[in-house]
Amino acid sequence: MHNSSVNPLEQEKLERSGAPSRGRFFFELMFAFLITRLPYISVPFKWLESYFHELSHGLASLVTGGSVSHIQLFPNGAGLCFTQGGWPIAIGFSGYFGAALWGYLIFILATWPKGIRVSFAFLGSAVVLTTLLWGRDLLTISILACLAVLFLLPLKLNNNRFMDSGLRVMALMIMLNALASPTVLLGLSGKGDASMLASQTWIPAWVWVFVWLVISALMIFLCWRRVDQAALKR
Repeated sequence: MHNSSVNPLEQEKLERSGAPSRGRFFFELMFAFLITRLPYISVPFKWLESYFHELSHGLASLVTGGSVSHIQLFPNGAGLCFTQGGWPIAIGFSGYFGAALWGYLIFILATWPKGIRVSFAFLGSAVVLTTLLWGRDLLTISILACLAVLFLLPLKLNNNRFMDSGLRVMALMIMLNALASPTVLLGLSGKGDASMLASQTWIPAWVWVFVWLVISALMIFLCWRRVDQAALKR
């Protein structure tokens, strides 16, 4: 008679791995996709991508010797980061690139079961710090407060498994929005990050859009690869 039970050592390894199964990953990806397409419900999650987009602009400015005056976020998911100095090409490129990268990093954090509460606390604290440093108008502060609650409220939950899944879905939504957002720039003549980069480099705006799309798709693929590799070890 075949014994299908998992030995204690293998069970312990399985529990240490926070990566979901392949099927669960696809379910979470489809769920994230549907949420990003729903009117009204999708709005706070568009703010997430916009927040990490503008935060990435700000960080790129600081890293390249510039400074950040303030950040503005709008109800439709748009945003602005007001910087002074720094390297314009790095600042312009970092928005969509940074949002996709943040999404991937958050997904990785969500596969760290023992640190899931630390992850939520870190992300919520980052939003609060951004509000204190760069939030100036009431609308932006209100949106940032909603995002802080989105990260900090799950800390009230006792179910780490639910928190893992919730954080992965948020990460996937950030990457999906980062994948969809640059396409809007194709219809904006002379506006947006792609046009600014085109004026700085003479590389057409559509090339920058294509690069951002590839990067966002690559980040989602890397999430899948992590899930697939974890499944092979089980």
